[in-house]
Amino acid sequence: MDAQRNLQHVLRAAREVFGELGYGAPMEDVARRARVGVGTVYRRFPSKDVLVRRIAEEEISRLTEQARAALGQEDEPWSALSRFLRTSVASGAGRLLPPQVLRVGVVEDHARVPQQRTQPGTGELRLVPEEPPAPEDDAGASQLLEVVGRLVERARAAGELRADVTVSDVLLVIATAAPSLPDAAQQAAASARLLDILLEGLRSRPA
Repeated sequence: MDAQRNLQHVLRAAREVFGELGYGAPMEDVARRARVGVGTVYRRFPSKDVLVRRIAEEEISRLTEQARAALGQEDEPWSALSRFLRTSVASGAGRLLPPQVLRVGVVEDHARVPQQRTQPGTGELRLVPEEPPAPEDDAGASQLLEVVGRLVERARAAGELRADVTVSDVLLVIATAAPSLPDAAQQAAASARLLDILLEGLRSRPA
């Protein structure tokens, strides 16, 4: 029971730390947040790459389910796409999107997730080197891209989405509209406002 509880503490702490500081954050930060020794973390995850892969795969799976739910519950194409974006951003998913998903179909240097994060409680910015996850297989990522691609194609075919918007653009919106701020209410308000602006940028306009 204690081992299982420690695992859940570590996973929750990793989601929080990587969400705030990026995937370059050290294992020691995860251990401190989980209130366990760093040795406990390494017993569960023999390398940082293994832990990063676990968190990234969980996030990809969650986003895929959110996209499927939007497809299944919204008949109107724009409503389905915007619902997916709002649900994903509200859940904080963008802070844990693995960089290799965001790079699909775009120039690598322009697709990086910003690794400059605000240190909670200090208001100071901390630069963290990027260490992209390297999953052994991309089945999960492929499913995410396929389902989001259906949302994008439906909205484009309905004439509601700009013709030049790609799946990568949609995923970048999720990453961009999920800032990590110390105050939860401020973070929610900032995310909602920023997403409203980004959605306006995605939507097509009559010529």
